[in-house]
Amino acid sequence: MNGPLIVQSDRTVLLEVGHPDATEARHALAVFAELERAPEHIHTYRITRLGLWNARAAGHTADEMLGTLETYSKFPVPAVVATDIADTVARYGRVIIERDDEGLYLEAETPAILTEVTRSSKLEPLLGAQSGETIVRLHDWARGIVKQELLSIGWPAEDRAGFTEGQPLAVDFAGTDWEMRGYQRKAIDLFIDAGAGVVVLPCGAGKTVVGIGAMVASQASTLILVTNSVSARQWRDEILARTTLTEDQIGEYSGERKEIRPVTIATYHILTAKRGGEFAHLPLLNANDWGLIIYDEVHLLPAPVFKLTADLQARRRLGLTATLVREDGKEGDVFSLIGPKRFDAPWKDIEAQGFIAPARCVEVRVLLESDERMEYAVAGDRQRYRIAATSPTKQRVVRRLIEQHPDDQILVIAQYLDQIDEVREQFGLPTITGATPVDEREVLYDKFRKGIIKVLVVSKVANFSVDLPDASVAIQISGSFGSRQEEAQRLGRILRPKSDGRTAVFYTVVARDTVEQDFAQNRQRFLTEQGYAYEIVDESVV
Repeated sequence: MNGPLIVQSDRTVLLEVGHPDATEARHALAVFAELERAPEHIHTYRITRLGLWNARAAGHTADEMLGTLETYSKFPVPAVVATDIADTVARYGRVIIERDDEGLYLEAETPAILTEVTRSSKLEPLLGAQSGETIVRLHDWARGIVKQELLSIGWPAEDRAGFTEGQPLAVDFAGTDWEMRGYQRKAIDLFIDAGAGVVVLPCGAGKTVVGIGAMVASQASTLILVTNSVSARQWRDEILARTTLTEDQIGEYSGERKEIRPVTIATYHILTAKRGGEFAHLPLLNANDWGLIIYDEVHLLPAPVFKLTADLQARRRLGLTATLVREDGKEGDVFSLIGPKRFDAPWKDIEAQGFIAPARCVEVRVLLESDERMEYAVAGDRQRYRIAATSPTKQRVVRRLIEQHPDDQILVIAQYLDQIDEVREQFGLPTITGATPVDEREVLYDKFRKGIIKVLVVSKVANFSVDLPDASVAIQISGSFGSRQEEAQRLGRILRPKSDGRTAVFYTVVARDTVEQDFAQNRQRFLTEQGYAYEIVDESVV
């Protein structure tokens, strides 16, 4: 045994980065373990219950997971870890939710498991009468909440109760200038077989096509929930280009329009908008007999929509995302309410197939000026991050990087509006922020796509569901406290394959010896998890 892994009895797994088999081991390990730390030489993974259950729901067995550890481990796998993996994975599906002529029921594998479940103080009020040693009736309205509670007590339910067919919708694929990719077909098939769950694909790998494929397979009216109005219109355009649906069959439900059609595309923002202290538009979720609900960027699903999703368990539900990481820690709610992970393709695998561009990830470190350093030293914790993130010293790096890439389409990405204003004034660049009207945004995006605009400065509004296929360089000068999900989205902006095969470059400009440098380790962890090399350089070398 001389592999790159060291498996420890506390469920942590150490990966020796320099080992020749490190890349293969990382891909196999990522199926069921989460990367926690990624310094230069040794990366630390943790095996979690939710990770094991997501892997099991995606079709991986305990023997396969244990086999990964044994194949790549430098030392024998501790017996306690092997036992723990087998026992944890075996818990999935030992409680099932089914339906008969009388309605829903919950069935446990043994009377002891049912007793444990029914004695739970949170579950007891949600359950009906017991019928037999292993079966208890279940109220239809409680289906989602029960799954949440079962997950919390360690008995993740397998939901086999089926789904309403919804209002029929005749829809087929159209167009001859595109072809569905193999991994997209596999993701659709796995979702349709299950009826609910999440598909994880990198930005640029065609998550929208997976959603459209699920809609065609379902042949039912569909509600699509997206992050913003620009995303809504891109979904509409993709549906019109790839299916037989017509414009009058597709509605937009946003701050600007309130259309309910057989296919309705709504924004998360409008669903969570309040009027008189109430969520005025949440009834949209029940406004039609939806046969399918698609949650785009499901890792951003707002809490109020989670609450309503608990009541929508009879609808087919598809979550689409580039990362299951949620900064609020609600991955368990995604698992229980939207569904477990059904398909996950490693970013580097799809890159190897030529469907996303190869990318370099470079962190450029700058030194604060002496007056900034003093201001930083006396500031409070939160203010320190802003001082570091918005340092004017970063602008000289932006200038150099733009000059180094005269033939590239470049995105300059920032978190703070005053920083965006400074960049716009200094460089005379067009900008897009949340205050930019949607129509103006679309004009600027279109000019950027056509190469009329070579450099575009954007705020976080461009993080999600914006299709800029020719962007090949991103310069990130500030972000959301090292958010891994944000890093996934921002990297995704430059991963569309380039017509000339060029490598994309993702720069992050970070203030040295500050909390921003500490937060950057979170972003580095995500990139490393996806298999990207992460360079750290001084500003003097760019």
